Amino acid sequence: MTRHDTTPHAIEVRGLVKHYGETKALDGVDLDVREGTVLGVLGPNGAGKTTLVRCLSTLIRPDAGTATVAGFDVVAQPRQLRRTIGLTGQYASVDEKLSGWENLYMIGRLLDLPRKEARRRADDLLERFSLTEAARKPASQYSGGMRRRLDLAASMIGQPAVLYLDEPTTGLDPRTRNEVWAEVRRMVDEGVTVLLTTQYMEEAEQLASELTVIDRGRVVAEGGINELKAKVGGRTLQIRPSDPAQLPAMAEAVRAAGLDGVAGAQALPEEGLLYVPILSDGQLTSVVGLLGSRGYSIADIGTHLPSLDEVFLAITGEKSSESDPVAHDIKEEAAA
Repeated sequence: MTRHDTTPHAIEVRGLVKHYGETKALDGVDLDVREGTVLGVLGPNGAGKTTLVRCLSTLIRPDAGTATVAGFDVVAQPRQLRRTIGLTGQYASVDEKLSGWENLYMIGRLLDLPRKEARRRADDLLERFSLTEAARKPASQYSGGMRRRLDLAASMIGQPAVLYLDEPTTGLDPRTRNEVWAEVRRMVDEGVTVLLTTQYMEEAEQLASELTVIDRGRVVAEGGINELKAKVGGRTLQIRPSDPAQLPAMAEAVRAAGLDGVAGAQALPEEGLLYVPILSDGQLTSVVGLLGSRGYSIADIGTHLPSLDEVFLAITGEKSSESDPVAHDIKEEAAA
């Protein structure tokens, strides 16, 4: 499904297909990423997320379909595209024998930056990522968090218009993860478009404005976070009465009223709350109006959406990466 809006798209993908042997790692993927936003791509291990990133970053060639990134076709214009994108993979890819500064300077020169500009960018990014004190140390002496920050800095050396983050905070401690999140937000504020793959639902909620869920190489759901939550589980109306002793009677009143579309009500005295599943604002109004007309006094009202973890499991179910043929084929290709 293509989402329609007035903001230009930095990434447009239609019918993307990639085979690994007999298995389709990507099986007709469509997606759009609006300029200056973060699209979170979720999916079980082996769902095709990394294959998608590798196709969009010209590391592998798709077997069918089209993809345009920053106005360049990923197949027909790979050289031009590489100058407009950045990539941070699942594992830091810095040269451990070089210092942090030398890593950034080298990448700048490989991108044809003049020597003076490459030096300036290296200095600026080391400061931006809190690596100035370790700038002259070999990357082999960096902690995992420092390597990840250096890898992210390296992806920014060419000032990309589009940045791919493939599970960028895997294995990081909470403090370092928060630092990476803060840097991603700053990049987006500066106009960078980000495609983020992640296994962390909290990360998706913190960074992404929209989500695409991939399962077995296909897009199975997409939309805003709250939109997906509403589609999967609706909302639960939580009502706290002024008199907790009225909870059983309130629940029975809602059940007996037969309100349109309201499936039931449950009183939980230990929490002091009445829970009513609802699907619309109209149902919320009907439930509250009914209780008011019956003379029940309400102290507090709230609504609860299912968590993103619940949404993810509802859409994809639980998967085992050990038995997934796509994951196995990708590992085999990487090893080769």
